[in-house]
Amino acid sequence: MGSSSPDDAGPPTPDDSSSFPWSPPPPDRGREAGPPIRLGGRWRRLFAGILDIVIVGIISSPFTYSTVTTAWNPDKNVFVQIPVQHTLLASVIGFLYYWLLTAFWNGQTLGKKLFGLRVVDVSGRKVGVGQAAIRELVAWVLYATCCLGWINLAFILFTRNKQAIHDMAAKTLVVDA
Repeated sequence: MGSSSPDDAGPPTPDDSSSFPWSPPPPDRGREAGPPIRLGGRWRRLFAGILDIVIVGIISSPFTYSTVTTAWNPDKNVFVQIPVQHTLLASVIGFLYYWLLTAFWNGQTLGKKLFGLRVVDVSGRKVGVGQAAIRELVAWVLYATCCLGWINLAFILFTRNKQAIHDMAAKTLVVDA
């Protein structure tokens, strides 16, 4: 029992002087050690979102306009006028607002900045340009589809990480700034 062989010495450790090639685990790039990530509050997220919608509405309102088109009504054998709302350019402005600010301004829109929130990837690192684009594209498709925008937002209430569908698709979280 007095002597031990290298076979029963156990796994090598970093301070082991044996010739075993040991390397430390790779560092968590992009995230500095610190306190754990705190998810942003649902109410603050709601109010930040409302503020962002108001800002986008103000910025894009000059590009939203109504016209009237004429269509034939076969039931009445007459032409009728139908109001048409043109919002494509306003939608592009809104998409660019959310995408570019999230991707290039520390994961924050103006509303998130004011309410102390930001978007990060699920590991806590800065969100990438592609991730921000996927996040906003999924959100805009859901908002443009009847009632799915509300379901998207309802996910924030019922998921453990307070993630909407667009957060899950892009693998992002909204956290305290």
